Amino acid sequence: MDLAFSKEDEAFRKEVRQFIDECYTPEMRRLHARSKHGYITKEAHVQWQKSLAKKGWLAPNWPEEYGGPGFTQSQKYIFNVEMSRAGVPHTIPFGPTMVAPVIMKFGTAEQKKRFLPDILETNVLWCQGYSEPGSGSDLASLKTKAEDKGDHFLVNGSKIWTSVAQWADWIFCLVRTSNEGKPQQGISFLLIDMKTPGITVDPIVCLDSTPAPNQEVNQVFFEDVKVPKENLIGEVNKGWTYAKYLLEFERGNPYSPGLYSSLHEVREMAKEIEVEGRPLADDPGFKARCADIESQITAMEFTELRIFSALSIGGNVGPESSMLKCRGTELQQEVSQLMVEVLGDYAAPTIENGLADTNEPEVGPEGAFTAAPYYFSARKTSIFAGSNEIQRNIMAKAVLGL
Repeated sequence: MDLAFSKEDEAFRKEVRQFIDECYTPEMRRLHARSKHGYITKEAHVQWQKSLAKKGWLAPNWPEEYGGPGFTQSQKYIFNVEMSRAGVPHTIPFGPTMVAPVIMKFGTAEQKKRFLPDILETNVLWCQGYSEPGSGSDLASLKTKAEDKGDHFLVNGSKIWTSVAQWADWIFCLVRTSNEGKPQQGISFLLIDMKTPGITVDPIVCLDSTPAPNQEVNQVFFEDVKVPKENLIGEVNKGWTYAKYLLEFERGNPYSPGLYSSLHEVREMAKEIEVEGRPLADDPGFKARCADIESQITAMEFTELRIFSALSIGGNVGPESSMLKCRGTELQQEVSQLMVEVLGDYAAPTIENGLADTNEPEVGPEGAFTAAPYYFSARKTSIFAGSNEIQRNIMAKAVLGL
């Protein structure tokens, strides 16, 4: 694997930085500095994603035939690194990163024509209807039911931990269409308009969250929701196949660029914290801790590069995505814990307790207001998209052959 970047790659890096300077507005920067989970306001998020779409960069992994930019693997890597270093809002993944690949591979020509352009232009926002109350990581135990009524399905049930459902125009859902055979064999994949009568969205306020409408997660209820048959992806009772395909994309994203950025933020904070008359950044113990974490991030980066290089010859990330998910989320938690430890009492005032709205100057280093909420938010990363315990089972079977 050649790690040297070509002149063309460096020119592309310069182009990405110029785009960020022009489109990442001061107001977006202010809002993002107050975010602990990468989301800003809906309006600002849509504005940012439309800027990416206009440039042709909203969906760097899409094939060119569907509107993707045709990035090389090195360009994808540079793009992710520069976006992470600049701290821009992440692209809301449920449309372009998750459901779009499923529609491309398993959807009809009509479904591709109907849904993909609006996803690519951020004309609609999506959310994911997988998890259910009481199911934990056992996704196959889902109980949300879709009854076949001839020209439509009638959906009843609920989904939980549904990120940005309060913003979403559409939701892609796993629903039970049969109770025969193994649980996985009776699941179907539906696309549902969130404006359909019978859908209710209730906010879930977590330790890291502000009240509606800016909270992250929700519970979505379906009561006699009519879903047209043309919104079924693929075949009835084959949804488990499509769900597993989607999870490769949910779990297979690069972590190292964001981890490097977060660790850099911790080091900058440590410059402003004094311990025994000198900056914490100069403390040998602190420097050793950072060096250890950085070495782990570097190992993660090289693993990502090896895995993603397979995409350049037409492969999928595959079960190795579980490895990325495990190590990436564990390192996110380690960096967030170090940040809170560095800040100490300065991590106590947060954006949730109202101190961000005072006219008094902020206490502590820049970014301290979001450190504790970020720490609490990071606790969930080793649980969502399949808990890390589940990921290790997948790796044991599919990668190691145990």
